Amino acid sequence: MDTISKKRRSRNMAAIRSKDTAPEILVRKVVHRLGFRFRIHRNELPGKPDLVLSRHRSVIFVHGCFWHQHSLRACLDGRKPKSNLGYWLPKLRKNMARDKKNREKLRRLGWHSLTIWECQTKDPKLVARRIKEFLR
Repeated sequence: MDTISKKRRSRNMAAIRSKDTAPEILVRKVVHRLGFRFRIHRNELPGKPDLVLSRHRSVIFVHGCFWHQHSLRACLDGRKPKSNLGYWLPKLRKNMARDKKNREKLRRLGWHSLTIWECQTKDPKLVARRIKEFLR
């Protein structure tokens, strides 16, 4: 059962941004510091990737653990909600299916993709290491 009112929950959820989130900005700073140049939110590519590195034919998605359902057990933000399941479970399943479909479309177009999860951005060194390996 939810511990706050429906009105308050609605206000909280409406305040969540889809672009320029703190994890996304951190990843941008790391990529820039590593010397790579990129564009953001290129809507002509499937999934409108958060970062597009055209020279490398690579894209980076920065996914919120809740919205995209990070499956790592240690990730507490990726847990399923406990209330209003009739609304949330289909919505979150659709998000996951859309992500998978977009990654597949990008692959068929010759693009490589990397997903950085919100919980991973708590360690910028880990983010930098993953990006360096990805763009090698």
